[in-house]
Amino acid sequence: MGELAVHSVLVTGANRGIGLGLVQHFLGLPKPPKWVFAGCRDPKGQRAQELQRLASKHPNLLILALEVTDPASVKAAAARVGEHVGGSGLTLLINNAGIVKLNSIDTETLEDMSRVYTTNTIGPMLMGQAFLPLLKKAAQASPGSGLSCSKAAIINVSSIVGSIQEMYLWDQMQIVSYRCSKAALNMLTRCQSLGYREHGILCVTLHPGWVQTDMGDVGPEKAPLTVDGSVGGMLKVLSSLSETDTGTFLDWEGKVVPW
Repeated sequence: MGELAVHSVLVTGANRGIGLGLVQHFLGLPKPPKWVFAGCRDPKGQRAQELQRLASKHPNLLILALEVTDPASVKAAAARVGEHVGGSGLTLLINNAGIVKLNSIDTETLEDMSRVYTTNTIGPMLMGQAFLPLLKKAAQASPGSGLSCSKAAIINVSSIVGSIQEMYLWDQMQIVSYRCSKAALNMLTRCQSLGYREHGILCVTLHPGWVQTDMGDVGPEKAPLTVDGSVGGMLKVLSSLSETDTGTFLDWEGKVVPW
């Protein structure tokens, strides 16, 4: 397993939980990226205070105003990232932003299903489309023909609850809209892996584990995994990915998750 070395990375939903943990870990790498872009809805708001503190200490961290469900916001973020990375492009796009609604199969609504699906599935699709030119630039600027996260990659943060085979924790939390959105995100990742392979872009979906975050602790039991444990594991997985992994569904330890 090689050391993860990326020129630039963008993390969505970066103001808390796993997204914030990813930003912190990238900044703490022995060879941190030249640019770490942290996307969140309100960069100057209360929920982004830790990001603001990090940005004051790390000149390579840039906080982006980004609403992944708004095409205009996504396009503006891509333009801003492009201004900073130039011809080097964007090496790594991590679609982490997500929401959950605690609905059962009986209480699920049109409004909640639509909102969750738009954020968790359509958002990553819009991000992939908008940042494709910058990812292609990164791939073209990298020597060699193989795929890797050090060349150009899209990582979609999914969940094992989106596994149709597993139906993980169904008895504890049905969260129907969230499950459906993550199953659809897994299919999106497969489609991206086929559509973007010719451009030298690796696409993988990752289950980060059941993590102790605001979103992860919504059920009756406490999540068993810390943010540091999850993110540290995911970065090890990212460092080892190759073209044989594109289009796969893996967890934070690198194990294959059934569709």
